[in-house]
Amino acid sequence: MDLSRLLQSQGFGSRAECRALIASGRVCVDGRACADWTEEFDAGQLVFSVDGTSWRYRKAAYLALHKPGGYECSHQPQHHASIYSLLPPPLVRRGVEAVGRLDQDATGLLLLSDDGGFIHRYTSPRKQVEKVYEVRTRHVVDDRQLQALLDGVKLRDDALVVAAAGCERLDDRSLRLSVTLGRYHLVKRMLAAVGNRVEALHRVAIGGFVLPPALHAGEWMWLDATDLDRLAGTAAPPRAGFADERDREGCS
Repeated sequence: MDLSRLLQSQGFGSRAECRALIASGRVCVDGRACADWTEEFDAGQLVFSVDGTSWRYRKAAYLALHKPGGYECSHQPQHHASIYSLLPPPLVRRGVEAVGRLDQDATGLLLLSDDGGFIHRYTSPRKQVEKVYEVRTRHVVDDRQLQALLDGVKLRDDALVVAAAGCERLDDRSLRLSVTLGRYHLVKRMLAAVGNRVEALHRVAIGGFVLPPALHAGEWMWLDATDLDRLAGTAAPPRAGFADERDREGCS
């Protein structure tokens, strides 16, 4: 693949913009400045740099973001900043999209990708992908509420009866709740149906992938093959409290 096409595929602009980047000496491969946009490279595991920032070629982008509160999952936010402002411009330009959404006041794990099949896999209701939330409530969570969430509740504005895939009390006013649907304000509506109210909502896991402790609010990371296996439930979860340095690679 010639260098200008390679850069374009990674989100560094149009062909003309990428050629200009190369001609100005801002692109290096293996520590060597490349001035010829027609030079061919085997993309594979190619590592290159633009303006001194290192990138590895990736056919598709798979990311995890630790979403802070006060951000909207939209390219055209109405009242708050966009989550896409937390990503480097090349990732946005190559077309990464949020895999599902979190409300602006919700925090925690958010996946992003430019792979349409991956996005469908983790948003389709038919796939029954489990999402785990830690919920702080306004009122005390009693045994009746816990059992009702597990048995299934009827949402006030929907005929659907929704049951939690798992539910455990963490303390008097907080619980860990698992769901497999992705409906609008689902967790908030479920808690309202049992007579309580969500004060804070934090997503800690999707499928078998747990938000790494080292990934702080506002940071993002590339997902590697092991992470994708964990998402799909085909790899063992990391040890409790374990966080290697790779967890923070790619963060910005």
